[in-house]
Amino acid sequence: MGKKFQASAKKVDSTKKYNFADGIKLAIETAPAKFDESIDVAVRLGIDPKQSDQQVRGAIALPHGLGKAVRVVVFAKGPKEAEAKNAGADFVGADDLVAKINEGWLEFDKCIATPDMMATVSKVAKVLGPRGLMPNPKVGTVTMNVGEAVTAEKKGKLDFRVDKAGIVHVSIGRKSMGAQKLKDNFDVFMGAIIKSKPATSKGTYLRSLSIASTMGPGVRLDANEAMAGSEE
Repeated sequence: MGKKFQASAKKVDSTKKYNFADGIKLAIETAPAKFDESIDVAVRLGIDPKQSDQQVRGAIALPHGLGKAVRVVVFAKGPKEAEAKNAGADFVGADDLVAKINEGWLEFDKCIATPDMMATVSKVAKVLGPRGLMPNPKVGTVTMNVGEAVTAEKKGKLDFRVDKAGIVHVSIGRKSMGAQKLKDNFDVFMGAIIKSKPATSKGTYLRSLSIASTMGPGVRLDANEAMAGSEE
């Protein structure tokens, strides 16, 4: 453990659950690196992710984006190719894009496709899938409205999905965005998590909640604050 991390960790009371505003400020304060660290959230849910009816996933537009440039590629042809380019897509193609990806090119953050291009996209599914880059209609990345999709991704749309351990890990922005903007993003994200509660989920839904910078210590948050806010 580095000296900077140890110094940061001393500022965090590991026995305490902080309110959201204080916890976010502390995560920023304890970010030890010189670079602009991301601020990450981990939510442990009281669900059984092995059950198909207890999956938690979605996509939301954050009020202040993710604080970074998002590189978007689009699988499209004809008028939709032009629409994607006009919306600011970084690379648009079809079989040429498949060849580029198969050669090892992965310099993008999001991948969008029109429905008719999914057979083409399937040729690189083994590459895109494990990296979370496979287009999916559930999060709006398989669509005919490619212009709108590109614009949304460029602004900083957040995709979230529960993992096998029942935890949702996301980044809500960058340290440089400041506490208030990060709090706004966090509130929208937590609202989406609560709305995504499966009807078959029993018992405590939000088991635990924490926030941390990329290189900083974890800060425990009071999950009850989220549930109370959702009931107002």
